[in-house]
Amino acid sequence: MKQVILYSLYVAAGGLIGAVTRYLFTLAFVRYSISFPAGTFVSNIVGCFVIGLIIQIATGTEILSPEARLFLATGFCGGLTTMSSFVYETSQFVNDGEYYHASVYLFLTLILSFAAFFSGCIIVKLIMRYGGHHGT
Repeated sequence: MKQVILYSLYVAAGGLIGAVTRYLFTLAFVRYSISFPAGTFVSNIVGCFVIGLIIQIATGTEILSPEARLFLATGFCGGLTTMSSFVYETSQFVNDGEYYHASVYLFLTLILSFAAFFSGCIIVKLIMRYGGHHGT
């Protein structure tokens, strides 16, 4: 149990740094682009690049301890973006020659993520409309 708590703290610390980094990217790019989410875009690209580095180092060497991988990959990249995990998992299918599974995972994740997002928006709008709260 102590190990789970300790590992959770590594993930939490990395996640804090990743989330703050994402926020700083958003602030840095907001003045350059109002119509395109440049901060999120950069966060996703950087997160994918960083997790690629981490995974390659972790699988090809013994440089990174399990704690460092939790801090960097799960924590930092997870806080920075969930896109990094998604890309890594899809690449694992491709690396294993499971192109069908990679395609299905890629397609379903994108489509269902958008569908879930819009469903949440619609539900809140309906609750606001019929629950007596008149928001925009």
